[in-house]
Amino acid sequence: MLSKEARKERNSEFWDSFRKEMRKEYSSSGRGIDWINYPTQVKDVYIRMETSSDKAVFCFEIQPKDDGIRAIIYEQMTELRRVLENETGEATWDEYHHVFAGRNVSRISWSKDGLNFYKDEDLPAIKAFFKEKLLAFDAFYQEYKDILIALVE
Repeated sequence: MLSKEARKERNSEFWDSFRKEMRKEYSSSGRGIDWINYPTQVKDVYIRMETSSDKAVFCFEIQPKDDGIRAIIYEQMTELRRVLENETGEATWDEYHHVFAGRNVSRISWSKDGLNFYKDEDLPAIKAFFKEKLLAFDAFYQEYKDILIALVE
């Protein structure tokens, strides 16, 4: 088992190296992008990438303070489900994934089981999974983001 300091160091090294690898990639809009902090341009809507000892998870999280806005964004995403999944692969859809800071959080996620963040030999596969999902999601998002932006204006 790694100490807290060792986990922090490993986490930092992983994300720094992933950021460097992704600098070579451009958004489908043709612009450079900070892939780690993906700019959704919609307040309280985020891309999350999570790793653990048994899987990697790529998530689209919807967590506005106003539950009505969250529901509208989630509903719009369900209407785009076929298009999104054609681009990114089958996802897990969870309208009430969890509560964070008193807010309901909706989550659309893709996961790859059997990847252990603490095994060096799994790190390339984790990076490949995140890269694949980021680029596929970006292709979808650049095409349809204006719909989501318009919903919250």
